[in-house]
Amino acid sequence: MKRIAVFGYSVMSLEAMSRLNKEQCSIIFIGKDDAEAALVAEKGFDTKVIDFRNDDALRSIGIGSDVDTLFCFYPRDFDNVFLTISARAIDKNITIVAIVDDPESAEKLLAAGADKIIDPYEICGRKTHEMLTKPDISNILDHTVFGRYDLNMAQIEIPKGSCLENTKTSDLKLNERHNLILIGVVDRELGDQLHFAIGEKEHRLDAGDVLVVMGPAREIKAFKKEVERC
Repeated sequence: MKRIAVFGYSVMSLEAMSRLNKEQCSIIFIGKDDAEAALVAEKGFDTKVIDFRNDDALRSIGIGSDVDTLFCFYPRDFDNVFLTISARAIDKNITIVAIVDDPESAEKLLAAGADKIIDPYEICGRKTHEMLTKPDISNILDHTVFGRYDLNMAQIEIPKGSCLENTKTSDLKLNERHNLILIGVVDRELGDQLHFAIGEKEHRLDAGDVLVVMGPAREIKAFKKEVERC
């Protein structure tokens, strides 16, 4: 089970923790004081209060041993930079995800050792643009990705004799029938390369082709059974 440590009390950190699959990961929230930790504990999460500027304190909560992923969600960028530098010095292999308030701080965080930067303003701006220019795609994402934490990706091979043979990828309509998103297709006639569903030409499906889909595990299982049954 993956061990995740979350630093920084904010709407973003609470939202991130609530969407993580608790069956697949163990989450601990690190608060700056008892009051902050108590607020998070009320929501059912393990909490601990430490000084993140102290390397021994970081080791005490599992950094350098059993913590696989670190979320840096402090509101001030320099706190996230300091935490990233400290954690990376302790563990070269830990995955570090950091939020950024000022876009100019993104380079500092990456230089400090962060693996992934989250810019909430960029995300909101991109989402607004999608809502205005691509409402259909935005609606699909709202119903399948946003608001779900039980997301999975799966490869589904089309068997010989399947009803999907000789159909087009546009005929699948996975978002309508199964609450799934088609990520791409491995068209065996063209080799083993994944061809993304967005931005590339449409594909005619044959036996042996592989569909790469994303969505809830239950929906993936139902679609796989349907493909095999027909």
